[in-house]
Amino acid sequence: MWEYSDKVREHFFNPRNSGPLEEANGIGDVGSIQCGDALRLMLKVEPETEIILDAHFQTFGCGSAIASSSALTEMVKGMTLDQALEVSNQNIADYLDGLPPEKMHCSVMGREALQAAIANYRGEEWSDDHEEGALICKCFAIDAVMIEDVVKANNLNTVEEVTFYTKAGGGCAACHEGIEEILAKVMADRAGPGEVSPPPACPATPEAPKPPAKKLSIVEKIKKIEEVLESVRPMLQRDHGDVELADVQGKKIYVHLKGACSGCMMEAATLGGIQQKMIETLGELVQVLPSSHMPAEV
Repeated sequence: MWEYSDKVREHFFNPRNSGPLEEANGIGDVGSIQCGDALRLMLKVEPETEIILDAHFQTFGCGSAIASSSALTEMVKGMTLDQALEVSNQNIADYLDGLPPEKMHCSVMGREALQAAIANYRGEEWSDDHEEGALICKCFAIDAVMIEDVVKANNLNTVEEVTFYTKAGGGCAACHEGIEEILAKVMADRAGPGEVSPPPACPATPEAPKPPAKKLSIVEKIKKIEEVLESVRPMLQRDHGDVELADVQGKKIYVHLKGACSGCMMEAATLGGIQQKMIETLGELVQVLPSSHMPAEV
């Protein structure tokens, strides 16, 4: 399992500034639900001073995406727009006392949403420049321009690092050669004319995740599911909510959200966070769904 800092956990279980923002005059949308992450950042900017008075977010993604978005809204409030444009994805990660390398793409998405929202406020047509570059990773629709930009901004050196920051290369691995070419180009630019830079140190293909020693029995699986629910329950109870297991049907895990969690505007985010922990604990892809989605008995 990935190690999350206390601040990441805090911003996930108690996200700041989540939901629509009344009188928002700058809105940035990045990502796509089809690719697994999407973020809308809303800013309320004071026109005379261009100071960000308030910031809210809505996101579809994992716990790190929620935490990164929450942190970003806290960071930019009180900044001028020009100051906010200086915020990097590493600043977001540092604010959270670090993110797992595999989740750094969440901070990159936050930076892009901020740029898009500021451009929207200024009446500019924001472009992430992705359409200008050749599509490298078809699995996650990541192009050469984005990869090169992130490699330069974060001093990346390997295909694995590129995958952590952009998701590119995390699917079928057919794009690894293209990513290596971009890394070699950036390294050559870093070295300068007349100098030879070493080739990027990366494996030809990613190491496949190790399968569990044995397939879990249904009893063992339910025990692990209950352990995950027990681990998140104290946070939910602190906000007068709770969760309990309703049923397990194959790869679908149904839960009852109770108290303040039932019908809460953050219900999807809560389920998403629980689902991520389930996947990490069980070592398989599963869905966590509200009990209201259980198929009706015939």
